[in-house]
Amino acid sequence: MVVDVQRPARSSRHRRAEFAAGGAGEARVLQPPARTPVVEPGLAHFVWQGEAEAVWLRHFMSLEPTSFAMARVPGSDSWTLTLKVPDRTRFEYKFDIFRRGHSQWINDPMNPDHATDPFGANSVCMTHGYTPPDWAVADPGIGGGEVETFTLEKTSFGAPRGVSAYRPAGYDEAKTYPLVVIHDGWDYVDHAALIPALDNLIARGDIPPLVAALTQSPDRNHEYVDDPRHTDFVVEGLLPAFEARYSVDPRPRRRVIMGASLGAVASLSVAARAPRVFGAGILKSGSFIFDPKLLETRSALFRDVSAFIDSLSLGERHLRRAFVTCGRYEGLVSQNRRMAAYLRRSGIDTRYAEGRDAHHWHNWRDQIRAGLMWCLRETETEGG
Repeated sequence: MVVDVQRPARSSRHRRAEFAAGGAGEARVLQPPARTPVVEPGLAHFVWQGEAEAVWLRHFMSLEPTSFAMARVPGSDSWTLTLKVPDRTRFEYKFDIFRRGHSQWINDPMNPDHATDPFGANSVCMTHGYTPPDWAVADPGIGGGEVETFTLEKTSFGAPRGVSAYRPAGYDEAKTYPLVVIHDGWDYVDHAALIPALDNLIARGDIPPLVAALTQSPDRNHEYVDDPRHTDFVVEGLLPAFEARYSVDPRPRRRVIMGASLGAVASLSVAARAPRVFGAGILKSGSFIFDPKLLETRSALFRDVSAFIDSLSLGERHLRRAFVTCGRYEGLVSQNRRMAAYLRRSGIDTRYAEGRDAHHWHNWRDQIRAGLMWCLRETETEGG
């Protein structure tokens, strides 16, 4: 079975996939490979072995169909699937095994590549030409930064909250450092290789040494959707605490706010409610809604997101610079494209980057370098 996922989408939510007859994958897997998937230019071959009534590959991209049936090799317990896929693409998947009327989702037992998120782990297919960034792998040959956690006793939410700080290798109190505030910071640490990424990018000179504030919300579905208390938490609580404890540059142009998914909404909300406190924002796979028709198929919290987007005024330059990124195979990719265009029309120096990926932490990992380089670059025309 051959599937073409390279054709452009006809809608913002789903991409169409064409089926074509093909047996290229079946011949090569009669002798099972040591590991799967086996990739070559334009193709990925999958194998599962075991007794079942049916086996499906379930992916996590905004594609039609949402799953692909595997074919049993006659006279064996091997099941195979060949997908025609674009090169330099990464996607996550599971096998769905049907036995005696029951379904079980499992990771590919022949694939050692996994990606984690707060809900578990998925198998990863890296198509021809895609390689994980080497700067996201810990390098024992360079000095690593330090992470410490402390508590903000008084917050706008009425309860103490723990936050963490990343300090670069060679941190010197006599110097001042840019500050990057990262929503869901510990998820970035656990699932997006944040610490080795910062260590390597600083050591290579791609970004300047910086201090990062890692914050994690216990109720992000409400707090991140334009809750004014969240802006107060960041601006009146987090920033003063970091300025008191660390040698961070107080100038807005040396402050960046970053988040993914609802964290991107939260970052933009802070920038809008407290304009020019941050000089730049990194918005990854934002849960933005411009098109009200999309609300018909989404949860109630997206109505609040839509109301927040509607409240923004075109031309308000809350930030100097923005980096907007989204996966090409995400359901809200068109909305992120619109957000990038909207920010440009507002006079914000905006860069948009689109990865061949979906709504995953490794997608957001892969954009750490480009986002920080764009937002921390210096220009002669910038003031305080």
